[in-house]
Amino acid sequence: MTMNQPTIRPARPFFSSGPCAKRPGWSTSGLGGASLGRSHRSAEGKAKLKKVIDDTRAILGIPADYKIGIVPASDTGAVEMALWSLLGARGVDMLAWESFGSGWITDVVKQLKLEDVNSYTADYGLLPDLTKIDKNRDVVFTWNGTTSGVKVPNGDWIADDRNGLTICDATSAAFAMDLPWEKLDVTTWSWQKVLGGEGAHGMLVLSPRAVERLESYTPAWPLPKIFRLTKGGKLIEGIFSGATINTPSMLCVEDVLDALNWAQDIGGLSEMQKRSSANLKAVEDWVAKTDWIEFLCADATLRSNTSICLKLSDSCSLQDEERDGAPKKMATLLEKEGVAFDINGYRDAPAGLRLWGGATVDPADMEALMPWLDWAYSQITA
Repeated sequence: MTMNQPTIRPARPFFSSGPCAKRPGWSTSGLGGASLGRSHRSAEGKAKLKKVIDDTRAILGIPADYKIGIVPASDTGAVEMALWSLLGARGVDMLAWESFGSGWITDVVKQLKLEDVNSYTADYGLLPDLTKIDKNRDVVFTWNGTTSGVKVPNGDWIADDRNGLTICDATSAAFAMDLPWEKLDVTTWSWQKVLGGEGAHGMLVLSPRAVERLESYTPAWPLPKIFRLTKGGKLIEGIFSGATINTPSMLCVEDVLDALNWAQDIGGLSEMQKRSSANLKAVEDWVAKTDWIEFLCADATLRSNTSICLKLSDSCSLQDEERDGAPKKMATLLEKEGVAFDINGYRDAPAGLRLWGGATVDPADMEALMPWLDWAYSQITA
């Protein structure tokens, strides 16, 4: 039996996991100060790029001796720069519990062709055994599994007296989760995730230990110009002060400055985390009283508050062969109604729904969406 449509709609139906919702109140008028038609290497251009770096450091509490750079090709570009520039000096432990982590394993094994690689993997919804990580080896991992909804709970499993480097893809975690900087040697993310910025630009944060590796180790393979972080055995400091490797979009720079300004205005990192946690709670409260749906990540201590991944439960009324196609049908219905955009699960993940719960999503909109999920389910099971 179908139910009536809910009377309240999300004011902003943007629940995509990337590019993610713009900040509340965003409009193109906020981009009026963009340095368009100007060189990014002009004094004004470099000042804006440096402000992105400075504001990022202030909001996230990144230590003063860590380097922060703006790099090309989004989070993917930032991670690839780290893998190609730093790996090979030691054996490496690779962690993967969803598609992006699996992709980094493929790059390290099949592209870099490193021989001393240990891969620790887990199915979607689970986390590998973190106790197996060797402090004398490098480790590459995602802080938050964007396509599985599973995050590492903390950095306690990373040794303070480690000899290897930690390389962390934090693209759907930065600005929404606590990142223990003292445990992280390389950290990457992109503007289009929790900040709701535009795509194509990545952030690369290096600890002093990572800089030491860069200046003391030369990989056995050639590095294309776009990956090079050193010259003459020394770090290219300009990359970390606003002189980017290639030409950035100054319109995107203005947009991320607008997002960073919003983050500061609402109360900084703690308030962004509260907003994201409130989005997750809205979904948890609904799941707790709904028998046809459950979290892909059953362990609440590992559950992501940004990439909230759901699957149909064994208690749902659909047969197995119907269940796999149900989330896409629901997502299509809701998009046609203008209630929720882009919430079908990731293509490589188990069939399900994925709701972005980052800070730019209003918790009231997430709450308003929940009855609509019930409505969509009633439509496809009628």
